[in-house]
Amino acid sequence: QVQLVESGGGLVQPGGSLRLSCAASGSIFSIVSMGWYRQAPGKQRELVATINNGGRTNYADSLKGRFTISRDNAKNTVYLQMFSLKPEDTAVYYCNLIEDGSTWPPERYEYWGQGTQVTVSS
Repeated sequence: QVQLVESGGGLVQPGGSLRLSCAASGSIFSIVSMGWYRQAPGKQRELVATINNGGRTNYADSLKGRFTISRDNAKNTVYLQMFSLKPEDTAVYYCNLIEDGSTWPPERYEYWGQGTQVTVSS
């Protein structure tokens, strides 16, 4: 079992910046990717960004240029640096991890953090 602990959320003014962190722990075997999703009130959960084990990143088109995802493989931690935040960025941000298990053929597992609230408001 893998546990994901997010941190770094909070209240920020429009135009401000915030950095989220997500640390993975537990029985981690082979991480395929880590990433961030968000869910605003009344809306479906949506992709923010992912980063795979080779460092390849994938962003929601609408967020490219304002958000940057990075990862510390040694710490099993993924970060989301958010710049120029807008009120519409207000949401609960969820950390996601996909890994392959130790069996052969490997089974793929997906885990979610509990979420961290980001509120952009003056």
